[in-house]
Amino acid sequence: MPHDISLITLIATGLGLAMILGYVSSWLKMPPLVGYLLAGVLCGPGTPGFVGDLALASQLAEIGVMLLMFGVGLHFSLDDLLAVKRIAMPGAIVQIVVATALGMGTAMWWGWPMGVSLVFGLALSVASTVVLLRALEARGQLDSANGRIAIGWLVVEDLVMVLVLVLLPPLSGLLGGSLHNNYIAELTPVNTTMPQPSLWVMVGVTFAKVTSFIVLMLVVGRRVFPRLLFLVARTGSRELFTLCVIVAAVGVAYGSARLFDVSFALGAFFAGMMMRESEFSHRAAAETLPLRDAFSVLFFVSVGMLFDPYVLINAPLHVLGVVAIIMVGKTLAAIVLVLAFRYPLNSALTVGASLAQIGEFSFILAELGISLGLLTKEGQDLILSGSLISIALNSLVFTAIEPAQTWIRSHSSLARQMECREDPLSALPMTVPTADLTGQVVIVGYSRVGRRIAHMLAEHRVSFVVAEQHRDIVEKLRAEKTPAVCGDASDPMVLVQAHVARARILVVTVSDTFNIRKIVDTARILNPSIEAVLCTDNDDEAALLKSEKIGTVFIWDSELARGITSHVLSRMTISMTNSSVPEIRLSTHLE
Repeated sequence: MPHDISLITLIATGLGLAMILGYVSSWLKMPPLVGYLLAGVLCGPGTPGFVGDLALASQLAEIGVMLLMFGVGLHFSLDDLLAVKRIAMPGAIVQIVVATALGMGTAMWWGWPMGVSLVFGLALSVASTVVLLRALEARGQLDSANGRIAIGWLVVEDLVMVLVLVLLPPLSGLLGGSLHNNYIAELTPVNTTMPQPSLWVMVGVTFAKVTSFIVLMLVVGRRVFPRLLFLVARTGSRELFTLCVIVAAVGVAYGSARLFDVSFALGAFFAGMMMRESEFSHRAAAETLPLRDAFSVLFFVSVGMLFDPYVLINAPLHVLGVVAIIMVGKTLAAIVLVLAFRYPLNSALTVGASLAQIGEFSFILAELGISLGLLTKEGQDLILSGSLISIALNSLVFTAIEPAQTWIRSHSSLARQMECREDPLSALPMTVPTADLTGQVVIVGYSRVGRRIAHMLAEHRVSFVVAEQHRDIVEKLRAEKTPAVCGDASDPMVLVQAHVARARILVVTVSDTFNIRKIVDTARILNPSIEAVLCTDNDDEAALLKSEKIGTVFIWDSELARGITSHVLSRMTISMTNSSVPEIRLSTHLE
């Protein structure tokens, strides 16, 4: 019997080519992501042979975006989002303005009208959350402080783009859109005589819808989702539990888009954040992981299908200009903004690398621009080419963060000054008892491992000082009356403020071989007798550090925090027993 197998054909062909080309990319020491994009190019109308259904591919990609953003929400709490609001909100808005101005100015230099140039610039200003998440996951930085800043930044960008998508149709007439009247006619019944709402009314309605959605999720969703997951988990059915998670992700994303005009991605993200309150959130994340991976591959395949290779031949200089705006202009603007907020250079480079690409919102905005007569086919092709090239090169940008950080700090006095300006958080408060600053432990880095070590030391009443680069973390520690200084521990002044000269042990929880050496060397100049305890997430780095004999080395794993704490406590003459509350032996001398 005849069947319509266009969907099955697309999935089989797209995933098959993605697997083959992804493997080839890995074999060539390139990210598999490049193979996924090339698979989409081969499936698209721009190359001979099989041509997949682009509409079906786009819908499958949307499901992938929903599941992926839902998974991020499961690991990203509301507190994490609020913790970075002071940098994410102003930073994202200013960066959008700068990137839009760059794109708009370039397009007008090419001779494009102002309205078309504005839409073109807006499309280049917003990065892909999906691409960022894949990059952070691949490097284990999804739960890091830098990762939270980057994710919060892109969430704010998504909210701004939702507003842009709502406001663009009523503004298209003022911007010179040739299809403005036709677009309005599609939205207005033929027999109506009601006047169109004003721009300010539409802005007010948009804010009201977005605010209503957020309040609904915070007030109702935060209570309903955990309870729902608990009830389903009690049935003992694994497939029913997985189905519940998927329905929550897709259902809330769809409902938020239909009822509140919020994007699928943001709806799913907030649903995941609310379900994070459940004790089964980790299981929910694990159950949906295979689906998230499969559909995210289809997202990149669909991006490749949109690409027209001939634009590289017809307008190569324009393509280079677009790529330069995305990967150089946006990146530099973000780096300067983050440094201006007194965040460390590593955070600035991470956020800059996160923004060195464009994705799903750019495609949506380009399609809306064409429907309103505010963008040409050439503009859409340039946006797609910039997206494909920037996504393919984004992994290399992330790889270059550490070498760039080392080079900038050694060659740019301005960058060092921006990190080391006078800051009340760069010195310990005068209220810290002097007795706690002699024979103490200095913990460099307050990530997941550093935080656990600090909590265990506090339980054993061992004094310590935290040296951390991120201001938000230091401010929180200060509020909890925990001694902490803000700054890069490779800077001698930071270690001086941590009173490393009188410390007993230095614990370095950052996984960066170059900086680990520099931190230990600096500490030993100030305190030659200090003992160093180091950690790394790489076996080769661990072997290198052990061969150099600069300290006791632990490999970053699930037992790292307890292992380091046990070592430190033993050196501090405190014995840990098998009981839940270890016995503390007081000693008047150090071994």
